Amino acid sequence: MSVFWFVSRQLAAIEAMATSKKVITREEWEKRLSNVKIRKEDMNKLVMNFLVTEGYVEAAEKFCMESGTEHIDLATIKDRMAVKKAVQCGNVEDAIERVNDLNPEILDTNPQLFFHLQQQRLIELIRKGKVEEALEFAQEELAPRGEENESFLEELERTVALLAFEDVSNCPVGELLDISQRLKTASEVNAAILTSQSHEKDPKLPSLLKMLIWAQNQLDEKAAYPHINNLSTAVLEDPPV
Repeated sequence: MSVFWFVSRQLAAIEAMATSKKVITREEWEKRLSNVKIRKEDMNKLVMNFLVTEGYVEAAEKFCMESGTEHIDLATIKDRMAVKKAVQCGNVEDAIERVNDLNPEILDTNPQLFFHLQQQRLIELIRKGKVEEALEFAQEELAPRGEENESFLEELERTVALLAFEDVSNCPVGELLDISQRLKTASEVNAAILTSQSHEKDPKLPSLLKMLIWAQNQLDEKAAYPHINNLSTAVLEDPPV
């Protein structure tokens, strides 16, 4: 909560600063911050936005009860997290079925997402050493899409290149077999589901933290003042003497 509190106050402080660089004491800085009022309701909505977007179901449920924020449909979060977890575990077929159960239009209207899910299915087949099945799947399911979209064809060619190397550590596209590739696909699916449910696909918190860093960098040119150097604690540290 303290991070959010300071973000708004630091931004307000920038507008109040003179153009000449000066030293601002902790007492003066905290006084400036205290003059900016943030409604608790807005802070609660910000926290809830993060919990819902990132899929922290139990935390969202508990926070909703304790803070009295607007009730949310926790079932939709659980369904979305089930899809995300399926992709992260390599169970892409299960993920596709779950997405279609949620809303068939998500994949029907997003050919790029569907291709990436099918590409991930191909990667999982290659990971398991099912070469013949992988080649057949690539030819029947992905090649026709590649003919319609040049970028899809390039991604397909990169993926099939994995089959040319017995030792994937020497393969120039070996990163496709990394867990990070699963996470990338899972995040794309998560964002698409959120959009279909009229939710923001990204939480506001990371943007606010980036804004905080930007604000401090801008203010550094004008003044020496108490900084937040550790975002995890949001503790103000006195400026160097």
